[in-house]
Amino acid sequence: MSQRTREQLLFYGSLALALLFMLVSLPLPQALEPIKPWWPALVLIYWTIEDTDHVGLGFAFGFGLLADLFTGVMFGDQALRLLVIVFISLRFRARLRFFPMYQQSAAVGLLLFNDTLLRTVIRVLAGLPLPSAAAWLAPVLGALLWPFLFLLLDSLRTRLRDTSP
Repeated sequence: MSQRTREQLLFYGSLALALLFMLVSLPLPQALEPIKPWWPALVLIYWTIEDTDHVGLGFAFGFGLLADLFTGVMFGDQALRLLVIVFISLRFRARLRFFPMYQQSAAVGLLLFNDTLLRTVIRVLAGLPLPSAAAWLAPVLGALLWPFLFLLLDSLRTRLRDTSP
């Protein structure tokens, strides 16, 4: 298998796992369900920062539409939110790449907080009920999980490069 094929397999596999984690939730108490991290956003942020060959605004929008279809939410909701996240990530990519991990985590937390704000605005404009107050904790959990996700995906990418012929 070629190096390019393995990289594409890792890219699409990580996105498929992010969708799966978004759909399948661990048996959580109902009170903790709103703080579940938004895995597709975290994985897309990683790929936007580390490898811009795969992720662009069109890809983010299309992936968001796919996530909308899988989850059955208002069509275009996650697409717009992922588009905004990827746009901001691409805009500040040069800085984000060289931040220390704690600053990257803070930046990811701010991106996810911005997403929660955008989700609230979309729900208000659509006349849907507001997310619970606990939903505002999801960006904090995403920021705390960011170093682990980053290191996992980075380790897998490094292993792929090291095993190339």
